[in-house]
Amino acid sequence: MHRVGSAGNNSNSVRPRKEKRLTYVLSDADDTKHCAGINCLAVLKSSVSDGSDYLFTGSRDGTLKRWVLAEDSATCSATFESHVDWVNDAVLVGDSTLVSCSSDTTLKTWSCLSDGICTRTLRQHSDYVTCLAAAEKNSNIVASGGLGGEVFIWDLEAALAPVSKSNDAMEDDCSNGVSGSGNPLPMTSLRTISSSNSITMHTTQSHGYVPIGAKGHKESVYALAMNETGTILVSGGTEKVVRVWDPRTGSKTMKLRGHTDNIRALLLDSSGRFCLSGSSDSMIRLWDLGQQRCVHSYAVHTDSVWALASTPTFGHVYSGGRDLSLYLTDLATRESLLLCSKEHPILQLALHDDSIWVATTDSSVHRWPAEGHNPQKVFQRGGSFLAGNLSFSRARISLEGSTLVPVYKEPTLSIPGTPAIVQHEILNNRRHVLTKDTAGSVKLWEITRGVVVEDYGKVSFEEKKEKLFEMVSIPGWFTVDSRLGSLSVHLDTPQCFSAEMYSADLNIAGKPEDDKVNLARETLKGLLAHWLAKRRQRLGSQSSANGDVLSGKDITPRSLAHSRIEVDGSAENDSMVYPPFEFSTVSPPSIITEGSQGGPWRKKVTDFDGTEDEKDFPWWCIDCVQHNRLPPRENTKCSFYLHPCEGSAVQILTQGKLSAPRILRIHKVVNYVIEKMVLDKPLDNPDGNFAPGLGGGQLQHSAVGDGSYRPGLKPWQKLRPSIEITCNNQVLSTDMSLATVRAYIWKKPEDLVLNYRVVQGR
Repeated sequence: MHRVGSAGNNSNSVRPRKEKRLTYVLSDADDTKHCAGINCLAVLKSSVSDGSDYLFTGSRDGTLKRWVLAEDSATCSATFESHVDWVNDAVLVGDSTLVSCSSDTTLKTWSCLSDGICTRTLRQHSDYVTCLAAAEKNSNIVASGGLGGEVFIWDLEAALAPVSKSNDAMEDDCSNGVSGSGNPLPMTSLRTISSSNSITMHTTQSHGYVPIGAKGHKESVYALAMNETGTILVSGGTEKVVRVWDPRTGSKTMKLRGHTDNIRALLLDSSGRFCLSGSSDSMIRLWDLGQQRCVHSYAVHTDSVWALASTPTFGHVYSGGRDLSLYLTDLATRESLLLCSKEHPILQLALHDDSIWVATTDSSVHRWPAEGHNPQKVFQRGGSFLAGNLSFSRARISLEGSTLVPVYKEPTLSIPGTPAIVQHEILNNRRHVLTKDTAGSVKLWEITRGVVVEDYGKVSFEEKKEKLFEMVSIPGWFTVDSRLGSLSVHLDTPQCFSAEMYSADLNIAGKPEDDKVNLARETLKGLLAHWLAKRRQRLGSQSSANGDVLSGKDITPRSLAHSRIEVDGSAENDSMVYPPFEFSTVSPPSIITEGSQGGPWRKKVTDFDGTEDEKDFPWWCIDCVQHNRLPPRENTKCSFYLHPCEGSAVQILTQGKLSAPRILRIHKVVNYVIEKMVLDKPLDNPDGNFAPGLGGGQLQHSAVGDGSYRPGLKPWQKLRPSIEITCNNQVLSTDMSLATVRAYIWKKPEDLVLNYRVVQGR
């Protein structure tokens, strides 16, 4: 899973604490499209005759979207962004509340007709939350299930009641709490994002409210269903049994055996008498809970059944799964029809009048005819088969060559998504990432700006990667993944601050060529430019000409404790964002991170309002962007020896070990040799002074600086010899850095050895 938070460090541990990570998620597409598979669907019917119906979709890209439905169109009217990992399920509760669950271990409640307002975050699960169930006629009850066998029943009215305690009091109450089930101090963290998109944190025991735990599952739960009054709950998962619960108390009432593999989908009729289950054993089973037994088995699919939807009368079931096919089955006559078959496994279904919405592992959603009010009309078309009651009976039909012809060839409406990124490679320059998506398109991203700089179309990923190879060595300062269907770039301190480049190599106009630019620092400035501007507006009189002044609440023991933090004095204009680090405001990235309180969160960089502080951001991000401080970093110098080439009559310039920045170019070494030869010593430079020689025949340790020649040295320019620098008998390009030479030419753990010689006739 894409976990943003890092493990804490208890008071008895001597292991250093791992600092919180900052992740930014890139997008080059319209925000109205999903960019990963659709895990869940929910339809909200209009309460007035001429009103619009809505479709809600939850995606593996971590967001939910609301679509306004018309006869021949669907328009995205809101994006719900707060989860930091896959959205796995969503249910509508009443007329105005949407509840979602995620692999980030949380449930979130949303005002479903708002502009994407998350009203609360509920934390009780200790692992992925995989499924939800709601009672249609009881808008207070929602059940959640997840990995680790956890099932909770939530009373939303109690869980979402306003919190009256102050933040400070709540922090004190919860300082010793442990989130998760079965803990001595169960917690519910409530996170509110107000209409202005500002973040307010309420971490509390929710005034004593704890959800009911349905304890009994020993393994993961993948499916839940509840009857309309909320008096019966069924669950299934990797234990291959259907468990039945009383959600009012969390007590078990029965356990139904019959499936031979994981249970992936469940349905209950309105009364709670009959239950349908779909399993990875490819079977659909109908259970009579009154008789506590399976009354019918349906061998319809040739692979795992992952999604079920029934007609209002529970007389017919629509089913889909891993075999890419959608079937309609008459539960009484056992007749089945193949409605449609496409390219992607089906993850969820949602009936909508006489149509059915189909969600798959693709980022698009499709609407197909279903005749939900009178499914017999579909059977009148012919082409049905009789579902067997054993899984091999359906497999045998396929093997015998009885090819089924789908009733429908094309959907009546499609909501297109953006192809998900499925392959990526960080290039050697540590600024570009090559990606390939599900459509086969290969693109080149510049991650310091968050944009696609080249779309190569459908070409060979490996060939393009080889073609883009550069012989450069820059420390790895970020990591990436594509779990959310787009590029997520992860920054961890202090590693992220290890990479530097000269401003000349970044083509930064108006900045001295030899100024060193820290890539992570400038990237963070670009990401948080909007936040910093808003922050400074809010601070107002607390700002000075030298930058922001810490207010009392900003000074924390954490920031005071890190006395080894380095102030980056080279950045004289610490608020300027240079062009190579300007992020798009058309398709802005989203930040995923967490601060000192409340857990991980996600938000677009353009939605910050300046109220966010160390409670929301990692302390090191605040220190870097707002206060121009960088954490201690590993040595950025490279030690090397500089000797004449073997057989050369050139004088020996130094016998000691030299030290210079890893990014130093070979042409600066050439300059050093020339200066030493012509003037008998190198000139002063801005990067540091030369150490005095040590007596008694000991080696002299010198430092090679970044500086070029001082002005006014024209009298000896005509004496300047032509110098070549070699390593391992290979002449080095003057554009190479010391780090590149060490990585690609020297290739040894020992200190680098460079040789120099005078080239005649130039």
